[in-house]
Amino acid sequence: MSKDKDSQPAGIGYVDGRLQADGVSVEAIAEQTGTPVYIYSAAAIRASYERLRRAFAPLDAKLHYAVKSCPNLHVCRLISELGGGMDVVSGGELERAWLAGAPMEEIVFAGVAKTEAEVRAALDGRFSSLVRHAGRFGREGVHGRGPVGLFNIESESELERIAAISEQLGVPARACIRVNPDVDAKTHEYTTTGLEENKFGIYAERVPAMFEAYDGHPSVELVGVHVHIGSPVPQIDPYVDTVRVILALFDRLEAAGHRPRVLDLGGGWPVDYYHGESPAPEEYAARLVPLLEERVRGGLQVVLEPGRSIMANSGVLITRVQHIKQGRQKRFVMCDAGIQTLIRPAFYRAFHFIWPVAPEPHQLPEAWMERPDLPDLVECDVVGPICETGDFLARGRPLPEVAQNDFLAVFSAGAYGVSMASNYNDHGRPAEVMVDGDVATVVAERQPLASLLETERTTRKLEFSQAASVAR
Repeated sequence: MSKDKDSQPAGIGYVDGRLQADGVSVEAIAEQTGTPVYIYSAAAIRASYERLRRAFAPLDAKLHYAVKSCPNLHVCRLISELGGGMDVVSGGELERAWLAGAPMEEIVFAGVAKTEAEVRAALDGRFSSLVRHAGRFGREGVHGRGPVGLFNIESESELERIAAISEQLGVPARACIRVNPDVDAKTHEYTTTGLEENKFGIYAERVPAMFEAYDGHPSVELVGVHVHIGSPVPQIDPYVDTVRVILALFDRLEAAGHRPRVLDLGGGWPVDYYHGESPAPEEYAARLVPLLEERVRGGLQVVLEPGRSIMANSGVLITRVQHIKQGRQKRFVMCDAGIQTLIRPAFYRAFHFIWPVAPEPHQLPEAWMERPDLPDLVECDVVGPICETGDFLARGRPLPEVAQNDFLAVFSAGAYGVSMASNYNDHGRPAEVMVDGDVATVVAERQPLASLLETERTTRKLEFSQAASVAR
């Protein structure tokens, strides 16, 4: 599969009628790894990262990759090598980001329910869950690692918890308060995060009092605010409205003698799941940069948390057709990938373009769309192996004729694909492959059944104190 690297097409697309990732045959990869398999294009990841960086370059914005979108260590390592920091929302993601080589000071720790254990590990490596294991992953020095660069504070009680632990450990913490701006992101109700009815953030009117209460605090320094209104945000106006809410809050804070130095604008930057769905990053930047340029010239640091916009169209899911069943009303294409592999279609009613890896020449798609204007298509439900009626990848979708053992490609699957995968019905998590130039590397092996059963292999009886026994 070796080719001239400079002549290879970057990204995922059809070349001479066959689907390729960075010039490497997707079909050849799937034959070796088995299916389902996620395949990522390193060239596409680099291009997406650089495009967003250039769009917001006038603000000198720092990009912190949202690990939750695709947490594979090798993906995180690639983005860290590009200069990206990491945005994490759990103790597990914190350790992943550190293992991937991200400096602790380049990690932002968000999330609404941080535990005491997570806060300790984020402040002092002695409390890392990997204290005895880091060496196995090629990372040393966990005991001496410093605190995360920022905590994003979701509630007043969380701020109190971090302050108390920070004081106890003697490790100062830097933090931004997450503001709930009560702005509708115009996206799916499950991924809208900026309305008062959502669990995220603190309403703006309360923030000045929090800055006042912690002014000069010996353990926690409040350095700015964080805001994230949802994902994907398919319109620009909600971002504009959000920035205006934050700028008005900044005016109030400065009038009270406080000087916020960081604005973390979160993520939610969209991508096209089908042709022409979303504005380009440059269009968002054209509206937002003028609102913030003066503040940046005055010393404000802008942070962005891209995830989907880097990964979605940098990844494809390959599944193999197991059976074709013609019902009285529907034709079912039954595959080995389902909600255990990609839950977005069932959970969010999300659209993913699906097409054969090797279609007939007259059925090559010109763009990703729900109903391509091509001949000889058959309407199908593309479903998985899970024992649930809600297990589907697409419903009522026109497709070319496919046969048993054919490969189908589920596009735009790089974000919130493998990160939301499960072991439902005792399926192992899928393999993951990174293609970089003419080299395809398995960056996560398919999960074997033995690893699913490992935590159930032995038993451990719990012991209770006498008081607990009496209470029981």
